Amino acid sequence: MLKFVKLAAVTGIMGAGLAACESSDLPRAATGAGAGYLIDRATGGDGTVGAAVGAAGGVVCDDVTPQYCN
Repeated sequence: MLKFVKLAAVTGIMGAGLAACESSDLPRAATGAGAGYLIDRATGGDGTVGAAVGAAGGVVCDDVTPQYCN
Protein backbone atom coordinates (compact mmCIF):
# COMPACT_ATOMS: atom_id res chain seq x y z
CA MET A 1 0.00 0.00 0.00
CA LEU A 2 2.83 2.40 0.79
CA LYS A 3 4.33 1.88 -2.68
CA PHE A 4 0.98 2.85 -4.21
CA VAL A 5 0.82 6.03 -2.14
CA LYS A 6 4.32 7.03 -3.20
CA LEU A 7 3.62 6.27 -6.85
CA ALA A 8 0.35 8.20 -6.81
CA ALA A 9 2.02 11.20 -5.15
CA VAL A 10 4.84 11.26 -7.70
CA THR A 11 2.35 10.92 -10.56
CA GLY A 12 0.32 13.79 -9.15
CA ILE A 13 3.35 16.03 -8.82
CA MET A 14 4.38 15.26 -12.40
CA GLY A 15 0.85 16.10 -13.52
CA ALA A 16 1.07 19.42 -11.74
CA GLY A 17 4.25 20.17 -13.65
CA LEU A 18 2.48 19.31 -16.90
CA ALA A 19 -0.24 21.84 -16.09
CA ALA A 20 2.28 24.57 -16.87
CA CYS A 21 2.59 23.29 -20.45
CA GLU A 22 -1.03 23.98 -21.40
CA SER A 23 -1.95 27.00 -23.51
CA SER A 24 -4.98 28.42 -21.71
CA ASP A 25 -6.66 28.49 -18.30
CA LEU A 26 -9.17 25.69 -18.95
CA PRO A 27 -6.66 22.93 -19.82
CA ARG A 28 -4.36 24.07 -16.99
CA ALA A 29 -7.30 23.90 -14.57
CA ALA A 30 -8.23 20.40 -15.75
CA THR A 31 -4.65 19.13 -15.48
CA GLY A 32 -4.19 20.80 -12.10
CA ALA A 33 -7.45 19.30 -10.83
CA GLY A 34 -6.35 15.83 -11.88
CA ALA A 35 -2.96 16.21 -10.23
CA GLY A 36 -4.49 17.67 -7.08
CA TYR A 37 -6.99 14.82 -6.91
CA LEU A 38 -4.23 12.20 -7.16
CA ILE A 39 -2.10 13.86 -4.50
CA ASP A 40 -5.08 14.28 -2.15
CA ARG A 41 -6.12 10.64 -2.58
CA ALA A 42 -2.54 9.46 -2.07
CA THR A 43 -2.31 11.33 1.21
CA GLY A 44 -5.59 9.96 2.56
CA GLY A 45 -8.09 12.62 1.49
CA ASP A 46 -11.23 12.12 -0.55
CA GLY A 47 -9.84 14.03 -3.54
CA THR A 48 -12.31 16.92 -3.50
CA VAL A 49 -10.11 19.50 -1.82
CA GLY A 50 -7.06 18.48 -3.83
CA ALA A 51 -8.95 18.79 -7.10
CA ALA A 52 -10.29 22.23 -6.15
CA VAL A 53 -6.86 23.50 -5.10
CA GLY A 54 -5.23 22.01 -8.19
CA ALA A 55 -7.80 23.59 -10.50
CA ALA A 56 -7.40 26.99 -8.86
CA GLY A 57 -3.63 26.70 -9.08
CA GLY A 58 -3.84 25.82 -12.75
CA VAL A 59 -6.03 28.82 -13.52
CA VAL A 60 -3.83 31.39 -11.79
CA CYS A 61 -0.50 29.78 -12.76
CA ASP A 62 0.11 32.09 -15.72
CA ASP A 63 -0.79 35.15 -13.65
CA VAL A 64 1.44 34.32 -10.69
CA THR A 65 4.42 32.74 -12.47
CA PRO A 66 4.33 33.77 -16.13
CA GLN A 67 7.91 32.58 -16.69
CA TYR A 68 6.73 28.98 -16.10
CA CYS A 69 3.15 29.08 -17.42
CA ASN A 70 3.03 30.54 -20.90
